[in-house]
Amino acid sequence: MLRGIKRTALHMLKGAGVFRLVRDSEWRRKQLLILCYHGVSLEDEHLWRPALYMEPRVLEQRLKVLKDEGYVVLPLGEALHCLENDDLPQASVAITFDDGTHDFYIQAYPLLKSYGFPVTVYQTTYYSDYPKPVFSLICSYMLWKRRGNVLDTGQELGLITLDLRTAASRFLVERQLVQNARRDKLNGKQTNEIASRLAKLLDIDYDELVAKRILQIMNSQEVAHLAAEGVNFELHTHRHRTPNDEALFRKEIEDNRKRIQQMTGSLAVHFCYPSGVYEE
Repeated sequence: MLRGIKRTALHMLKGAGVFRLVRDSEWRRKQLLILCYHGVSLEDEHLWRPALYMEPRVLEQRLKVLKDEGYVVLPLGEALHCLENDDLPQASVAITFDDGTHDFYIQAYPLLKSYGFPVTVYQTTYYSDYPKPVFSLICSYMLWKRRGNVLDTGQELGLITLDLRTAASRFLVERQLVQNARRDKLNGKQTNEIASRLAKLLDIDYDELVAKRILQIMNSQEVAHLAAEGVNFELHTHRHRTPNDEALFRKEIEDNRKRIQQMTGSLAVHFCYPSGVYEE
């Protein structure tokens, strides 16, 4: 209901010309609008996690608005330079994508390219060298696929039951799987085996999911290809985590920078916190 009220109010403001007045104002000229996206669905990811994923048609609608309404889409580095020097073009926008998932390569980039819009990708890199789904995400996604069920087959994974009836109960199962993996210090190969066993318990074809590359990070060849096309890649930690230990945190950034430079030939110079999680 609240979403419907919000949409109605926004349509009314747009119809009254308020958006255009703000866009063309002196106040807006001094502001840089940064649009931050994550995933664009290969299949039904937008139904699983709508706050993280959108359908390709929705992204295209948003890009079309930017073009039709005369927004100036700048490379992020150039836009920040202009902002610092009080030299932004009117209605300036920068576009970023977090994580660098395979769906960016397949779904998002072709749309951005068709509109001629530059983009920055904050690339996490551990899974770029390991072509398997991100463990926590694929567990959550598969549990959602079997939502509504209660299964008593989780003992072999250290779980008493698999209560999949609600988002909250599925999250508890996912969290226990991730915590167990961290406790046992499992590597990528070992967590992938856990995900494969979970899929079997849920009667899901894991090999098919892997082949579709759902919830996988772009590999080194894809990153290199996009870098050659002009996509800007920046820091997002190697393993998509922000340890409280300063030395470990610095290693995350150092490993991330090194791998990005190896794949793109360019030095990543600025950083986006994974999930926006940071401490002063």
